[in-house]
Amino acid sequence: MSAPAPKLIRLLGGRDAALIVMGGIIGSGIFMNPSVVARFVGSGSLVMAVWVAGGLIALLGAGIFAELAARRPQDGGLYAYLRDAFHPALAFIFGWTLLLVSQSGGMAAAAVTFANYFATLTTWHASTAGVAVVAIGVFTAVNALGVRTGTTTQNVFMVVKILAIAAFGAIGLFVAHGTAAPVPVHAPAGGALAVIGLAMVPVLFAYSGWQTSSFMTAELHQPQKTLPRGLIAGVVLVIALYLAVNATCLHVLGIGGLAATNTPASQVAGIAFGPIGLTIMAAVIAISTLGFLSNQILTSPRVYFQMAADGTFFKQLAWVNARTHAPVLAILLQGLIAIVIALSGSYDQILNYVTCNDYIFFGLAAIALIVFRNRDARDPTAPKPAFRMPGHPVTTLLFLAAAWYVVGDTVLKSPHDTGIGIAILLSGLPVYLLFTRRRAARAE
Repeated sequence: MSAPAPKLIRLLGGRDAALIVMGGIIGSGIFMNPSVVARFVGSGSLVMAVWVAGGLIALLGAGIFAELAARRPQDGGLYAYLRDAFHPALAFIFGWTLLLVSQSGGMAAAAVTFANYFATLTTWHASTAGVAVVAIGVFTAVNALGVRTGTTTQNVFMVVKILAIAAFGAIGLFVAHGTAAPVPVHAPAGGALAVIGLAMVPVLFAYSGWQTSSFMTAELHQPQKTLPRGLIAGVVLVIALYLAVNATCLHVLGIGGLAATNTPASQVAGIAFGPIGLTIMAAVIAISTLGFLSNQILTSPRVYFQMAADGTFFKQLAWVNARTHAPVLAILLQGLIAIVIALSGSYDQILNYVTCNDYIFFGLAAIALIVFRNRDARDPTAPKPAFRMPGHPVTTLLFLAAAWYVVGDTVLKSPHDTGIGIAILLSGLPVYLLFTRRRAARAE
């Protein structure tokens, strides 16, 4: 009698879940995006209001995913929610888009951003592409050693980011005191609601990323409890950190100075500490991008693993190493595609193509919650979830409207790129049909 095949094992707890949530959100954008928002709204109080509103919308999204995890703690997270609420084809298209462009493109962009900062921090003359490839390769190897090793690495980077952002807030509030010269701000025309709506788009993108934590369901202890707690705690802490960054930038630079710069965090550090402050901030951003890269390589291969386990993708990707209990081939595939995109130099263009795709699926996740609630209400045997979305269905529909507002905004602003992104998404459908036909043929 043959031994049972190795499986993913549950080694992660609630603290891991919260740090993974935060690691999936915080990259390098928060160190630049405050300026984008300031140029839109032209008022310090509105800057803070927009970041608060964006955080509340992100918290609604986290609440939706928390109840989804409590009701359907299946392996694969959002992939499984889409599969069970709608159709396996839609879930496959989601995973296909992750692998082909969105996750891989994001990893490549993070690796190249790190490489650029690495070049400014060191005297090494290595190529940017070479450093990016090494970074992706190192984290691919780390995660192949097992989920505990990969998660601990991700957590260390996240703790360093928390400490660095907290220190940044302390520097801005208690060391530097509005030393930047005032600069006049000319807010865009169109009324307060119009400019707030425009500013909300970069804010919502800065807050997105909590969904990747749901991919880790198979390796969390009691995911129906630990994942909801991690989602809510993680997003709340990110909101606090983001508000601290914005308050510091406004305190030091003023609204005019904030709107006039493209690198607000670096400018604040420079005012506080001079040239050494610029170096410190470059190191912080480099560490933040590395942490984001580590998070993405940890989480996204679990989706491809589940696709293979469902029989809708290459069956080899469902293989689990008997010693590390990691989906090694899925991890290697993710790392390889990220390296190819980094070497191609097309990661920025790819991210433009799929800008709206994440929010299409966020909206579908909100609808999935409505579907599951209605199903469970008709099923007397359905277990009671450990978490329920407060204010449902009003809050769920509010998040749905916000998510698809972002989709509409990107369609109007970039119809060409958005069209290509949707075409890439839809290209997964014939691939899904090919795999399902092969599976049916094997069964026969």
